[in-house]
Amino acid sequence: MSGKPIMPAMGEYAPWFYARALGGADRFAFSSIAGRHVLMLFCGHAGTPAAQQALALVQSSRTLFDDKTACFFGVTVDPSDEADRRIAQKLPGVRYFLDYDGAISKAYGALSNDAASYEAHWLVLDRELRIRSRYRIDDGERAIADLRTRLAAVEEGWAPVIVVPDVFEPSLCADLIALYESRGGEPSGFMRDVDGKTTLVVDDSFKQRRDCLIEDQTLKDRLSGRIARRLIPAMERAFQFRATRIERYLVACYEAGAGHFRPHRDNTTHGTAHRRFAVTINLNAGDYDGGDLRFPEFGQRTYRAPTGGAVVFSCSLLHEATPVTSGRRYAFLPFLYDEAARKVRDANLDKLAAHRAQAAG
Repeated sequence: MSGKPIMPAMGEYAPWFYARALGGADRFAFSSIAGRHVLMLFCGHAGTPAAQQALALVQSSRTLFDDKTACFFGVTVDPSDEADRRIAQKLPGVRYFLDYDGAISKAYGALSNDAASYEAHWLVLDRELRIRSRYRIDDGERAIADLRTRLAAVEEGWAPVIVVPDVFEPSLCADLIALYESRGGEPSGFMRDVDGKTTLVVDDSFKQRRDCLIEDQTLKDRLSGRIARRLIPAMERAFQFRATRIERYLVACYEAGAGHFRPHRDNTTHGTAHRRFAVTINLNAGDYDGGDLRFPEFGQRTYRAPTGGAVVFSCSLLHEATPVTSGRRYAFLPFLYDEAARKVRDANLDKLAAHRAQAAG
């Protein structure tokens, strides 16, 4: 089909995708960059005079792109840009997507449906990855000035989470910590889709935590009873969602100086697509520093429930566990879903790698 592509409009969420990043991941998850303002340049072919001028502007504004508050992504459809080194990853903050099949450029309206024409342009995205402004490729100074203005005006927001106190009583929290200390924990991984299969990955630079799976059915019943009577009613009021199923019973431990989990979402693979809500029940909230929840799409504000209390949030929210700086953080970390989501889980069972661990995520 030929004709002018449809560009996403201002205020709309930018389309998510996976793509090869120059000098980086072969399957970079665009959704993972939320939490920062983003300047995108759909240059198409970096060798054109307009693209060269645009890239020079990026270089002259290099200090903006620190990967903390802002980052830059260029998009090329020309393999010679990579081969002739017209573009280069420059960390922190400057990366390129290699869009050789044109899928990204078409999704954003830069490449025509018949791939015959390319409308090069800039996009400014906010930290929720919403499209805030668009500029012609020769209007780069305005695009960068717009980004600077938005960075100066950014405010802290509140993430759409609820904090529910007293889900577990102090004695139950103590019992769970004692269980962990008596048995110890195993390294905890996270899930990624690799070659069509949801696979357990262990990478200490991304996540460092140890988990103890709970196997005793009497204890499981005790825990699920507390959640059913003390947590699920709060979720129904806040989210109009009634959870009927719990995925995994485990006690997690984040150690000082190492424990952390970088920004991620909990439902982005075949094997995790059924997850609806994540729950963090703190077992010793006053015994450690750091180790709080943060939702970068809404700012740098952190969240911590009191001992026995829960923070509940949608699995589709980008979130992180900040590094523990002193003490040990213990938490009970289930996922909740319902009968409709169970059908999704059952349909995806054949997409799980053989070594998938229940504790992952």
